[in-house]
Amino acid sequence: MKISDEAQIIIDESPNKVELEAALEKINGLLRAQKIQPTELQWTILINHVNEMIKRSKAGEKMAVVDPAMFEEVSKEALRMADKVVQLIGNLPQDEMYVLSIHFEAARQNEE
Repeated sequence: MKISDEAQIIIDESPNKVELEAALEKINGLLRAQKIQPTELQWTILINHVNEMIKRSKAGEKMAVVDPAMFEEVSKEALRMADKVVQLIGNLPQDEMYVLSIHFEAARQNEE
């Protein structure tokens, strides 16, 4: 996992650093298993998003409801990986999976 200085600051300054690092370790494993290599920018955006997901989980906040039909083009692999992360974090609505899956799908496109 190659992360930028900006991404490292997000991790270091997170009030949920332990949970964030655990989630990132899981995500890195999922990505490596699929041979997906996010760019540094993609990692930074993903890390920020996961940090916010953990904050919402702890605060019991819910994001806006999304229409699953908007995510029909997202691969099953990206959705599966996102679901595993949402389950790991816990206390999040299924809508989070769809939004998170976009990060994995975008990184998958790097290979094509």
